Amino acid sequence: MNKMKEKCKKIVQKLKEQNMTIAFMESCTGGFLANEITNISGASDVLKVSTITYSSEYKIKLGVDKNIINNYTVYSTETSVEMAKKISEFANSSIGVGITGELGNTINKEPKVYYTIYFSKNNEYINKVIKVKETERENMKKEVAEKVFKDILEGLIEGNEN
Repeated sequence: MNKMKEKCKKIVQKLKEQNMTIAFMESCTGGFLANEITNISGASDVLKVSTITYSSEYKIKLGVDKNIINNYTVYSTETSVEMAKKISEFANSSIGVGITGELGNTINKEPKVYYTIYFSKNNEYINKVIKVKETERENMKKEVAEKVFKDILEGLIEGNEN
């Protein structure tokens, strides 16, 4: 079993053990995270909803404040925070994950991704900005997913200790 699949299996297991659920609002990863989670048996018990909001229009339709996008751009921590919280509220899930960034069309600049993991129980956020090292688009998504899953798992473990 590869490392990502192992992490996803642990995430599904921890969510079940803690009677928690998760929801995703993905942009640049195009549903990659939801796909990886749904490859695990039992994912239907913990995954409430996943959306691919590639356009600002649909981020806004799902509750992201258009002023946040206008003031900070769609590629920002402020936008990923809104995405994570709004998808959690929409799905009534324990965890909301928002991911936005640039993996393509990054002429003269490094691909950069912003993601937020929102824990509704304590109103806590994990915010990260990563510069993606991979150059092939599918591998870029894998690189981002591995980091997001690592942070979700750490958040679940730490959250259980509090």
